[in-house]
Parts: sequence; structure tokens; C-alpha cells
Amino acid sequence: FSFQQGGWGASLADRLVRKCDVLNRGFSGYNTRWAKIILPRLIRKGNSLDIPVAVTIFFGANDSALKDENPKQHIPLEEYAANLKSMVQYLKSVDIPENRVILITPTPLCETAWEEQCIIQGCKLNRLNSVVGEYANACLQVAQDCGTDVLDLWTLMQDSQDFSSYLSDGLHLSPKGNEFLFSHLWPLIEKKVSSLPLLLPYWRDVAEAKPELSLLGDGDH
Repeated sequence: FSFQQGGWGASLADRLVRKCDVLNRGFSGYNTRWAKIILPRLIRKGNSLDIPVAVTIFFGANDSALKDENPKQHIPLEEYAANLKSMVQYLKSVDIPENRVILITPTPLCETAWEEQCIIQGCKLNRLNSVVGEYANACLQVAQDCGTDVLDLWTLMQDSQDFSSYLSDGLHLSPKGNEFLFSHLWPLIEKKVSSLPLLLPYWRDVAEAKPELSLLGDGDH
């Protein structure tokens, strides 16, 4: 949902207009086991112009589902950490170093709101916030081990007295939650994109008599 109106991905794309393209490669319901398999299809080794300036890896909400209640999405904690490491290592193999990667922990879970959704779907509560916290801690450890940046949403959101307003249904981000994520992610992204030139000149700077002089150069003159 990150490219919906007000979504954090859409906010990134808006902030980075004419600097770089923001590609959404999030897949609803996926876990790290599946993501590790498809990552080479999503990001391949290319020429230097195609190398991403930043990559976010945002998993854990599905991996941390309870095995007894949701075995399809559940991934054991140790495998979750290994899968994150594997993805960081794969990115490194296609010329995306650790300093371009940002891991994002899962958000906290509002159990009362999510239980209502589970009941509507005819099942029991299939996640617990304490368990999600274990996966968030594992994500932090992987970031430390691999030397990547990390955004600890699980902790940051619970610094608020009532974090439920950041979630639309106890699990997924609300408009306020998307805004929260973007506001904390942007400083990490900004460090990686600050040196990028503006693509093509501002319209007032285009040479009037011979626009080709302005428009057929390398894009930043």
C-alpha cells in the first residue's frame, strides 16, 4: 500500500522528483523466504546508471505470524535473520554496498484491533506484539552485523502513548503511520541522495535561442 495516496513510497517519489525514480517492489503478504527467492528477479547487475542509490528492506510483519495459527506466512526467527543477511549479501554481489541499504523493522502490532480483523476472517489472533518485537530485535542485529542503516519502527512507534493511530487495522499502516515512517526514513535516504544532480535544467535556465545546448548535455548543466 506504500504508493497509495499519502503512502510513504509515494511521499518518497514526490520528494525525489527529478532526482531519481522510486520503485515499489513490495508484495502483499510475502515473507523473507519468498523475498529472498525473487530478489534476483527484481534487482539485477546493470550498468552504473541502473544501480540503485538506496534500497529499503522492510520485512517481519508476516514472518512473525504465529506458526500454529498462520503456518503459511510464519518464518522461524533464526531463518528470518538469515534471510535478511542473505538479501544484503545478494545486493552487495550486484554492486549495491551495505551503505546503500536500509533495513526497516516491523511495526508494533495493536493486538485488539488485529484480533477484530482475524475474527472477521474466521480465525484466531495470529500475531502477538511481543513476538513481533523479537523479530524487530533480530532485524536490528542483522543491520549491526552487516553494517547497514536501520529504522527501528517497532520501538519508535511505541514511544508514543497510543501507537494504534499509526495502524489502520492493528497491522497495516494508517495515513498517520505512513507519514511517521516517511518522516523517520527520509533523513536516512537524504544522506544517500544529497549529491544527486537535478535531472535536466529548471525551465527558466533553458537557453532560449538554442534549447539544445541546455537539453542535450549530461542533464545537470
